[in-house]
Amino acid sequence: MILLARHGQTAYNAERRFQGHLPVPLDATGRLQAQALADVAATKELGQLWCSPLARARETAEVVAERTGLEIVEDARFAETDAGDWTDRSFADVQAEAPDLFARFVGADPTFGFPGGESFQEQAQRVAEGLDAARSSSPQPVLVVCHGVTIRIAQAIVAGTTEGLPPPVENAAIVELA
Repeated sequence: MILLARHGQTAYNAERRFQGHLPVPLDATGRLQAQALADVAATKELGQLWCSPLARARETAEVVAERTGLEIVEDARFAETDAGDWTDRSFADVQAEAPDLFARFVGADPTFGFPGGESFQEQAQRVAEGLDAARSSSPQPVLVVCHGVTIRIAQAIVAGTTEGLPPPVENAAIVELA
């Protein structure tokens, strides 16, 4: 079984900005969320702890590792979507500039791709490979600390849907995949 946890909150989450692959750290709320996530993780019989190499996921995973005693396995396949030209921009600015494309992003159109960045389809391919690797790594549950869109794509992969992505996941929430 795989458990996916979204990283704790960052200032970019609070400001509704595209982080993409930027090294954005957790904010004060995010650090508290990481502690709460670690408390929940400590109640699970986890075999391994994996994470995206992006700073916000790694920082969250380090809090979990400290609480659970597990070593962290970094895997770039669980990184957030490369937001390309939208990186470091506010949702409001992008929506005003490219309303149709932004609507496809918000609507989780499976054919959406960030201008100058990655498409959801490209991300889905690497996430599927990461899920296979994580599943085969331990007979016990594996916790993967990653990102909102990564989790939504993983849920769609497991559900076998190509019609869009499930609703957004809150920071530090855990989603169980079969």
